[in-house]
Parts: sequence; structure tokens; C-alpha cells
Amino acid sequence: MVVVAVDVGKNTVACSVTDDRRHRLLGPVDFAMTRSGLDSTVARIRQLLPATAGVKVGVEAAGHYHQPLMMLSSWPCGWELLELNPAHVSEQRRVQGRRRVKTDAIDLEAITELVLAGQGAPVTERAEVLGELAAWVGHRSRRVEARTALKNQLLGQLDRAFPGLTLALPDVLATKVGRLVAEHFTDPARLASLGEARFIRFAATRGLIVQRRVAGRLVGAARDALVTRDAVVAREIVANDLRLLTVLDQQVAQAEDHLGLLLPSTPFATLTTVPGWATIRASRYGAAIGDPGRWPGPRQIYRASGLSPMQYESAGKRRDGAISREGNVELRRALIDLGIGLWLNDPPAKAYAAGLRARGKKGGVIACALANRANRIAYALVRDQRPYDPSLWVQEV
Repeated sequence: MVVVAVDVGKNTVACSVTDDRRHRLLGPVDFAMTRSGLDSTVARIRQLLPATAGVKVGVEAAGHYHQPLMMLSSWPCGWELLELNPAHVSEQRRVQGRRRVKTDAIDLEAITELVLAGQGAPVTERAEVLGELAAWVGHRSRRVEARTALKNQLLGQLDRAFPGLTLALPDVLATKVGRLVAEHFTDPARLASLGEARFIRFAATRGLIVQRRVAGRLVGAARDALVTRDAVVAREIVANDLRLLTVLDQQVAQAEDHLGLLLPSTPFATLTTVPGWATIRASRYGAAIGDPGRWPGPRQIYRASGLSPMQYESAGKRRDGAISREGNVELRRALIDLGIGLWLNDPPAKAYAAGLRARGKKGGVIACALANRANRIAYALVRDQRPYDPSLWVQEV
């Protein structure tokens, strides 16, 4: 067997070729991340290969830079393509006594050792719809994060333009009447002069029904508002940020529409049969899992999320630690989100959580336990392609 170790950079690729007796046949050599660069390197490797040698190509994951080399069509037919976890490569460097030294040559040696030891996830032809699902989930997540940051900024500017507004309407930007006030009445004097009745009619002409008690609170807050030095510029910034917030809302809605169309074509559509798991939660889990065939079981998924607690045992003494939080962040968030959905909507999961709380478990421990439960349920549903049957999950196993 011959191992082709590949360490990907932004524009260049480092490569080495080693046989199963750890004799270096080529490299390390660098080539450009282009079709011609890859083809010329593959041609050099073929000239060095024994006639009956099998070839394994180990590629260390590197964000999105390694994606062009993760296509089976990029390599000769018959070569086995493996994807290696960067954390495993880093740990292998530590095993070799090179924890504080990171060069392309040392990384290639670590990749080679991992492939020779049988490590690495085989790369298969992934369904195109799974890539689309992951792309739209990532797009939505980024827009939601930007929208949250923008709302925090908006609340600060509203406090400068209209002091006391959040006392009358605590969640300003999450309600229609709050958005109306933020758009048209950042100047409290204008709202105070309008009065309750005219404000109600103003909202009605825009298709919004405002209760009189709400209108009274808002007008009262406007009449009692203090004046700040930055009120004028704050109103201008609020107007600009509200236009941006509208764009973000539209893009989030667009992403959710795309997810609604894509999910039924994926193996994760059956997850929506679980109470509390709708399109967004199921799509986040599917995007974090990717091809479900690459996971041998739910334990590997849970371990990859980083939710497994640390354990240390030596000379008969055992000390268990807290959750390390090492692992895939998106997968960890998806599992916790699924667990929360179960906790709030599924009767067997509610009973399980109540039992844990009765035993004195804290909220974080319960959330992790529900994430573990949700992980096993989700894996079983995707594997068997069957709808959720709560009777099978009454007793915790």
C-alpha cells in the first residue's frame, strides 16, 4: 500500500508519498491548487508506484480550502480518498513529540501515520441536495447572528432617541407595534402630540390593530420621556438600521423557504414527525451530520459533538471531569437544539427531564441528557426512515 498525504493551503498544496514500510517515495513537494498542478503531481506519483500497489489519499480538512481535492473525480479511479480530522492530525504531532512544531513536512508525516493506522473517513459521492441543505443552513445562521447583533445595536440607539420606550414596551423589535413606533415615532414629542386615538387610527391605516391600553402606555411614555444630547443622530441611525433589519428579515425568510423545499428530498425529512422538530431544527441537524452513511452509530455522533464528559482513570483511581466542549460546534448546537425541542414538546422526554430534576440534576446536565436522547432518536429515525413512535422511547435505555 502507498499513502499519498495531502496538506492543503489557500493556494498551494503540500504532498508526500510513502509506502507501508514508511519509505519515502516522493516529497514533500508543493503544487498549485489548479487542475494542471494536480494532474502533473498525479503523473509523477504514478511513475513511482509499484505495479500492484493500492493507493490511499489522506487529505486533512482545512475549512473550505480542501474541498476541490475532496472530489473522487479529482483523483485516479481506484485510489481510496480519506478525509482526516485536523484535531487528530494535531494529536498525532503531539504523539510524535512535535506538539510545538508545525510545518508542512511534519503535518504530512502525521497524516501518513494516521492513514497507515487505518484512520480517516472514506469520501463518497455525496448527494447534491445535502450540500445545498448545508449551504442554506449556514446562510440562515449567519443572517440570524447578524440580525441579533443589529437588534442589540438598535435597542441602544432607541434608548438615546426615545428614553423610556422599553418600559412601556419591553420587547420593542419583536412586536409589530414596537416596529411601528421604531420606524415612525423615534421622536417622542411627535407621538405625544398625536395622542392615543390618532395613534390607533395611524396604526389601523397600516393594517395594525393596537389595543387602547397599549396605546395609552406608549403615549404616556412619550409624554414623560427625557431628552438626550444624541437624540437627533440616534434617530437617523435607527432609520438606517431598520432598513438593514428589513433586509436581514427577508433573507432569513428566504433561507427558511429554501430549507422547506429541500428537506423533503433528504434523509432527514422523517425528523419532522417528532414533536417540536420542525424544518429548521431538522435542517440544522442534517447540515451538521452531512452524509448519514459516514456515521457508524449515535455514539460517534455524540462524541464528535464534544458533549461527552472527560474521564480520567489511573491506578484504580478515577476522576471524571466536565464536558470538554471539544468537537464540532454546529453539531453540538444542533443536538442541544433538538434536545430542547424534545424537552418542551415530547411527553416522554418531559417525564425523563422531570425525573432528572427530581434527582437533583442541574439544568445544564438535563440539557445534555436530552441532547443525548435526541441524538439517538434522530439517528434511529434517519437510519430506519420511519416516523417517530413515542411508545418506543418511554423508558430511558
